[in-house]
Formats: sequence, structure tokens, C-alpha cells
Amino acid sequence: MRRAMTALAAALVAAVTLAGCGAAAGIDGDLTDDWAALAPAGPFVPAAGVCQVADFTEVVALAAYQPVECAVAHRVETVHVGVFRAGRGGPPAADSVELRSAFADCDAQAAGYLGDDWRAGRLRLAVALPSQVGWASGARWYRCDLVEVDTVEAGAKVVTRTGSLRDALKAPTSALRLGCQQTRSAARRGPQALVPVACGTRHDAEFVGVWKAPDKPYPARDADWVPFYAGCRSVLARYVGVPDDDDLRFRSGVVVRPPGAGRWRVGDRGVRCYLWLSDRTVTVSLRGAGPAGLPVRTK
Repeated sequence: MRRAMTALAAALVAAVTLAGCGAAAGIDGDLTDDWAALAPAGPFVPAAGVCQVADFTEVVALAAYQPVECAVAHRVETVHVGVFRAGRGGPPAADSVELRSAFADCDAQAAGYLGDDWRAGRLRLAVALPSQVGWASGARWYRCDLVEVDTVEAGAKVVTRTGSLRDALKAPTSALRLGCQQTRSAARRGPQALVPVACGTRHDAEFVGVWKAPDKPYPARDADWVPFYAGCRSVLARYVGVPDDDDLRFRSGVVVRPPGAGRWRVGDRGVRCYLWLSDRTVTVSLRGAGPAGLPVRTK
């Protein structure tokens, strides 16, 4: 009798076990065919639209990559990440066609991100590249980074900021925009420095726009600078609304602020242009002022 009951209990346990192993609704019992395929392994690629607490670096390694939300206090904002089309033995050199093409792309992408040319504000654009190790691992990206600076004159310092730069130059009243200026001059040498001031205060200069220089070697002689002044005079004429003719030089002087030789090598061709009133001061912006606001000087 005891043996019969033992056999019956064993049979019941087996039945319950087999019932528990039965397939539930929607499960086919195959554990290998319902998992998504893993993405193929690839090199590290940074993200766009994020910020960095640390200062800009020309080379970005994975170990130092620490993106944060732009609401956090930061010093760098990435506006775009592009891809080099051609492979080569290492990251492009500063004077290479590839890096100049990358800068041109970053230049255009930054304008779309900000709402205007970045040079119209207290901003600096730079291109960051993968490390040698990253490049050897297949990384072919370039990163377009913007930073805010306290001045666009010599000795600029990077500003720690909060909030994204997206659309930061869309509004004509943006605090980042360049506007009216007061010159600081050495004796008989013309303007040596430009200090931002409110247009309602007395001033003798004003940012009028950006002239894009042709892709030629960096100026080395006085004659090489002549096209820069001519280009900025044309920008000035459009800004104020006066004829771009031979009389323009008798209406206003011009201050030219080109990129430095190092930035020229990587493809920066944007020249900041300012009107300069060498004989008077004004207390209004001359944007759209026309011939009445910028008359031909007779003396």
C-alpha cells in the first residue's frame, strides 16, 4: 500500500512539473529568436546639442568626454558633429583641405544654430578632433564648439555661462551681439582697441557686419590688406544705407578685425567690420541712418 501511494505521489509531481513547463500564451519556447540584434561595435562619437564644463580642447578623448545639460554652468557648447569623408593616416593637420572644409561646415552650422553669424556676437568657434587612438580605432568625426568670450578684442577670456546658445543671436537686442563701441587710440595711430558701450552714450564706432575674405594666403604686406578695407567699406555702406562709392571714405573711417594667422590656417575667413567716426561722436546707432546720418565730410 505504501509503495502504491509513493508511486501515485511521484506521478502527481511529474504532472505538475510538466504542466508548469508548458508554453504560456505568446511564448514559443525558443529563447534565441526574440532578442533584438546588438548594434555593431564602433568608435566613440560625441553628441551635438550638449555642453562641457571644462575648457575647449583641440583633441577630444573618450576618457575626458563628460557632456552635461546646458542648464549647468559650462564653458563649451557643441552645436554640430560632422564626419570627414576621406580616410587618411591620422587626424587632419591645421592647414589641410579636410580641416578647412570641416571649419566651413561648422561655420554654416553655427550660423543656423545661433540665428546669425557667430562673429556678430561675443563668441568664438573652434573645431575639435578625435585623438590619435580614436582615429586609429576608426573615428572620423569633427566637433563644432562655441564658447562665449568677454571681448572680441585681444586678450579675450572665456565666460562660464548657463543656458544654451541656440537662437542666441536671433534677436537684434541680444546681450551677446556686438553693437556700438568707443575707440581707444594711441597718439596718431588710429583706433587700437574697441570698448562696447550703449548706443545712447557718446561713441565713435559701431559694428556693421562681417566680410568674408577670399581664400588666399594670409596678408603679409600693407598692400595685401587693401581688399580687407574695401570689403569692410562695402559692408558699412549696406549697414548704414549710403552709396558704396568713392565718397564713402569721406563719410566714415573703418576698423578691420580679421582672424589671426592661426585661425586663417584652419579656414576662418570672416572679418569683423566697424565704422569709425574720427571727427565726431554720436549717441544713436547709425544702422539704416542713410546719407543724413553719415554725411560726406567737407573738411
